[in-house]
Amino acid sequence: MSKSAPPTEGSASMMLADGRTLSFLAVGAPDGPTIFHNHGGPSSRLEVRLVEAAAHRHGVRVIGIDRPGIGLSSPYPGRTLSSWADDVRALADHLDVRRFCVSGWSEGGPYALACAAGLPPDRLALTISVAGGSYGAFGDNWASKHLNLADWIGGFLAMHFQLGFRLMYDAIAWQGVDHPETYWRALIKSLCPYDRAECARPGVKEAFLAATAECFRHGAGGLVTDATLLYRAWDFDLGRFGTPVDFWQGGADTLVPPQINRQVADAVPAHSWNAVADGGHFVFLGEIDRILARAAEALQASR
Repeated sequence: MSKSAPPTEGSASMMLADGRTLSFLAVGAPDGPTIFHNHGGPSSRLEVRLVEAAAHRHGVRVIGIDRPGIGLSSPYPGRTLSSWADDVRALADHLDVRRFCVSGWSEGGPYALACAAGLPPDRLALTISVAGGSYGAFGDNWASKHLNLADWIGGFLAMHFQLGFRLMYDAIAWQGVDHPETYWRALIKSLCPYDRAECARPGVKEAFLAATAECFRHGAGGLVTDATLLYRAWDFDLGRFGTPVDFWQGGADTLVPPQINRQVADAVPAHSWNAVADGGHFVFLGEIDRILARAAEALQASR
């Protein structure tokens, strides 16, 4: 990064069994029921700052985790979607959290679903996927016909021209870190009215841009791997989850159209479909009180 990195106050880390560092940030009630959050992309553990006030309101602890090669977490060559569940389990053990929920927004949605596939029901109470980037759910680049032009190009490059995919994310990193105002204006222009209203709320822009910049603390390599795994055929079976999944989706989402996740949800035996008719990609913020209330309810019921 060419500019100073975002502050790390409140962040912590642990060393995994293979020597890697896993970094995380907890917000909300320190002793409350725990939700491990999977950030979007480009984003980082700092994303949970967006829901800090809501976490306090609901008396829960939301822990954002940097995935490998992102923020302060070490790279993990050869990682898969499924391997992420092992890292989350290791963090839960490290923090002595026996029972928990996992959530994921946008690019984090598939990583939350990987936890649903890889974690046992006696540990995982509920999985929450919000506007998940489910591009490889049923095969390589399966959702391409539903994507906007930018994500369609991303999928093509991820599958056929990795150097081009890397250059694309290098350009995004340059803009997100060195020209955040330009990055923000381009994002807002692409969003529906619901999302623009959410993004206009006090503090959202600052927290969002900080989480974006932190994603690229060590360059774009971590995000390139992270996103490539979304486009490739997933390495777990949606039909074999041991715990329920709550899907949240905006009907006016311009980044992840609802028909993508509707098909994913239909393949999951125990699920609820929470549609927000006029909602966009930022339903994670607009519906956060309902989302956290549902997680708290699931954890309370499992005690």
